[in-house]
Amino acid sequence: MKARYDDIDEYIRDLREEIKTNDKCANHYYNLGLAFLSKRDFVAAEDAFLKAVENSPRLAEAYVQLGGICQSRGDLDGCLRYNEEAANLRPKFAIPQSNIAYARLQKGEPDKAMEAIAKALQWNPNFTQAKNALGIAHYMKKEYGEAEKVFLDLLREQPEFAPAWHNLSLNMFDQGRFDEAVEASDRAANLGYEIPEGFLKELEPYRKRS
Repeated sequence: MKARYDDIDEYIRDLREEIKTNDKCANHYYNLGLAFLSKRDFVAAEDAFLKAVENSPRLAEAYVQLGGICQSRGDLDGCLRYNEEAANLRPKFAIPQSNIAYARLQKGEPDKAMEAIAKALQWNPNFTQAKNALGIAHYMKKEYGEAEKVFLDLLREQPEFAPAWHNLSLNMFDQGRFDEAVEASDRAANLGYEIPEGFLKELEPYRKRS
């Protein structure tokens, strides 16, 4: 439906008119939530997605979107809760499992993250974000060899995936492989990844020698 519209506000107005005639249609509320997300109006989007699940409690995609809104405001527990609900509703849905892994990593729980990653990759073996999360989990556990293998395998498939270059750089730096870390970091930066200022400062002495 949205493809017919050049103006997102017109699309929102029409969705609201449709909701007036059928306020029990979960899909209308879900599409309204997506429209508000495109405007970065997270409050209105959250309200729309909540109405979507109120009318269709098994709409897993809406729970994923609610989890994403929680993630955007730093509410990791909310992110986990909504994505776990989505995963319970659709056990073979890889996206909520990847989101659960992200939240677990942010909470410093790499083992629990790995459990979710395994499920995500079971249902979508080519899921780039889940593979990257697996590398991060190994890195957090100081399993540097395993982490490097994951990142290199991912980059062979997706050489333009900048976050993996950055994570590979961190992994190499922690092993004292500073010249390689600089090279990987530069690859990430050249692909548009914003390197944290603190890490740039740590790399600087080795960049001068490389």
